[in-house]
Amino acid sequence: MIEDLTMIYEEFKASNDKSAEHFSNELVKIRAGKASPVMLQGVMVDYYGSPTPLQQVANVNTMDARTISVQPWEKSILNDVMRAIINANLGFAPQSNGESLLISVPPLTEDRRRDLVKRTKAEGEIAKIAIRNNRKDALDMVKSLKDDGLPEDMQKDAEVEIQNITNAYSTKVDSLLDDKEKEIMTI
Repeated sequence: MIEDLTMIYEEFKASNDKSAEHFSNELVKIRAGKASPVMLQGVMVDYYGSPTPLQQVANVNTMDARTISVQPWEKSILNDVMRAIINANLGFAPQSNGESLLISVPPLTEDRRRDLVKRTKAEGEIAKIAIRNNRKDALDMVKSLKDDGLPEDMQKDAEVEIQNITNAYSTKVDSLLDDKEKEIMTI
């Protein structure tokens, strides 16, 4: 029984690690001022009929703090890359020079900063929902062990431990959220 509880804790922590890592990756995509190739990470290009990540069909670099350069490996897909960036709804207007695209990243306005903070908080709530769903799954596994003969006091201890782990991950999400909010609101 104790081995089963240990396995449940490990699975629960692994699921929460994945949720926290996903949240952290989503935060990286939210820009806080200076240009970064990560801003284009989710862009998919129609490459000969199949959606392909931008980084697999082009070289993406930053020229300076406000400019991203996108140089497709094949000139023939330049317009497809431009269309993909525009359709990604990132608020960028790429400029073509015939061989590559230049994306000028505008400075953040106060309204845009507030919108980014709202988006950040929404991502944080999604992460917390994932953690709560993981908690529900772990508690269901503990209840199934009770049906298999787990003593009630061990079940209660397991529920308390699962809640403590949940609280720790929620605190971690809040901490990441606060740091990102400060980064966005800093001019």
